[in-house]
Amino acid sequence: MRWLALSVFLLVSPALAQAPVSEPAPAPASATLPDVEPEGFQGSVQPERVLVGEPFVYELVITHPANQRYELELPPDLGDFELLSQARTPPRAGQEPAVTTFRLRLSAFNLGMLTLPEVPFLVSTPEGPKRFVAPGRTLEVGSTLPEDAQSEGADLKDIQPPTEVAIRSWTLLWGLLGLLAAALLAVVAWRLFQKYRNRPTREVEPLLPLDVRIRQSLKALESEGLPAQGKTKDFYFRLSEIVRGYLGERYGFDALECTSSELMIKLRRMKPLGLPEDGLMRFVSESDLVKYARAESSPESCREALAFGYELLDKTWPPLMPPPEAVPVSHASGPPAVP
Repeated sequence: MRWLALSVFLLVSPALAQAPVSEPAPAPASATLPDVEPEGFQGSVQPERVLVGEPFVYELVITHPANQRYELELPPDLGDFELLSQARTPPRAGQEPAVTTFRLRLSAFNLGMLTLPEVPFLVSTPEGPKRFVAPGRTLEVGSTLPEDAQSEGADLKDIQPPTEVAIRSWTLLWGLLGLLAAALLAVVAWRLFQKYRNRPTREVEPLLPLDVRIRQSLKALESEGLPAQGKTKDFYFRLSEIVRGYLGERYGFDALECTSSELMIKLRRMKPLGLPEDGLMRFVSESDLVKYARAESSPESCREALAFGYELLDKTWPPLMPPPEAVPVSHASGPPAVP
């Protein structure tokens, strides 16, 4: 018998050692604090009868001194209930006594008369932290099935085992549509290639020299006769763009975006050869007066401004070349003189 008892102990002890030990659920942090009673408490459930899985609101209204603050401490396990959301409405400023309202949105997953769990609160008071536990309330939870469901054979069924379900697949159809689209794109690309393959390429005309383009612009402006039509402002705008465009391209800077003072400063720093600085200054000042100050300008002044455009081009184009270096003249070679 001793050997039999020893054998049974040796067989059972490893199983006992490996068996998981269930740990109790952790208690709320306020479980060890002293209790406190509010001046008033009211709990209500809306609606008082719900269907299984249907959300309902559990409202808790606490009346307390203004120097106290109530914070909700729900346990992690609510039994037959699930917390969907919660909201806290603090008391109004200067309200005495203060009223704090909590709204818990819950749902039940069992049938019959169920009791909501007790709701603990952590209370901050002048004497230190304390706790208040709101009692639970009874709630009736009904079934979603009609009353005659059981008699009609429509009672709740157990979970069915996995069943193979045929699912319609559109993979083949999408693949065929993709091949059709690719074929259409290939046909369109081939036709475009055949259409433009033998098209003669248009020759790009070379850009004319700068002085030729500026003279053409000045002649075109002169042929329009804007001053005779009373459009002196338009005339000076066009002429100023031609002159500034020439200076910018000639000396390598964005003259069209420069103010009049910036334009003159840049040109003085460059010190270009042949630049009529005084005439350019008069032209720039006169153009600004006509364009922006609405000054009047006679046809004679317009002719002089256009003549300055030609003068500027003649004095600064073509670029002045440095004089060639002096080449020493070689004397005629001959036999050395005999002394």
